[in-house]
Amino acid sequence: MPTIQLDLLRHGATEQGHTLRGHIDDALTAEGLAQMQASIDTHSNQNWHVIVSSPLLRCAYFAAPLAQRLACPYIEVEALKEMYFGEWEGKTTQSIYEQSPEELANFWQCPTQYSAPQGERLIDFQTRVLNALKKLIELMSMQHQSHALVVTHGGVIKLLRCLAQQRPLDELLTMQAPLGELVTLQLSTQDDQLMIQEMYQ
Repeated sequence: MPTIQLDLLRHGATEQGHTLRGHIDDALTAEGLAQMQASIDTHSNQNWHVIVSSPLLRCAYFAAPLAQRLACPYIEVEALKEMYFGEWEGKTTQSIYEQSPEELANFWQCPTQYSAPQGERLIDFQTRVLNALKKLIELMSMQHQSHALVVTHGGVIKLLRCLAQQRPLDELLTMQAPLGELVTLQLSTQDDQLMIQEMYQ
């Protein structure tokens, strides 16, 4: 299977940026749009064959018009949404800490073993993201495409960076994924295993 380059763009600042948004569909602020556009301007020499986005508004609101401007195929992928935080959706970490300090500490320190109440387990989040990327690689290969812009979320990017650097998944929440920033990965499959490498530009 050929190697695919993915440029992962995290959405910019949002209206509920002080909370755990998860699947909450909050909108980008003007600052958030500007953050994303600045990253795209910095990488204006890239020739993306396809633009892929999470369907959540904070990603798709920027990605869909960008694809139209660049006359680029556009795909929304449900499985590239953020991790679902269950009962913590829409809450600040401060309010969670005040109500459930031990639960929050467990999740922060050992997310492979602990999840938000009624939230998505890390192993399930990892499975859906990696399965989505395997399907994307297959689709792009069929279309003879090798370079995609993927507009997605901090959790998705942190997961993939963690895997690319072969770090323990319990370190996922310490990984960097600044708002509106772009990270480049190379992906391929070998014996149905996804191979991920981070590219430094």
